[in-house]
Amino acid sequence: MIDRATHEDIPQLVELDHHVTPAVMTRKVEQGEVIVARRDAIVLGWLRYGYFWDSIPFMNMLTVQEAYRGQGIGTQLVQFWEGHLRSQGYGEVLTSSLANERGQFLYRKLGYQDCGALLLPGEPLEILFRKLL
Repeated sequence: MIDRATHEDIPQLVELDHHVTPAVMTRKVEQGEVIVARRDAIVLGWLRYGYFWDSIPFMNMLTVQEAYRGQGIGTQLVQFWEGHLRSQGYGEVLTSSLANERGQFLYRKLGYQDCGALLLPGEPLEILFRKLL
């Protein structure tokens, strides 16, 4: 099942997502900015987002636990997110992927177009993607 994360998901999300602090994860869940794929009570994958320039939805994290990859869960998470944002009146979304990550191929497959890049010292190229909803 794909849905917005609830307080019950927070302990698993905190354990799984090491890119944000527990306080940030709690705030993101409370603001409705985390979407989860779950089976029974197990979080299989999640999508966490924010807003670029405080106005354009930006997917910060899309992850499916390794044991559940290849089942279309990532696609379902993205499609749920896009549908939710479309219903809220948003006309575009953004995301990014490191040039050495597989996510870039999924985003292109789902209709995202390259729209720029960011190169930070010591890091691989970060490719920016945009999709009109």
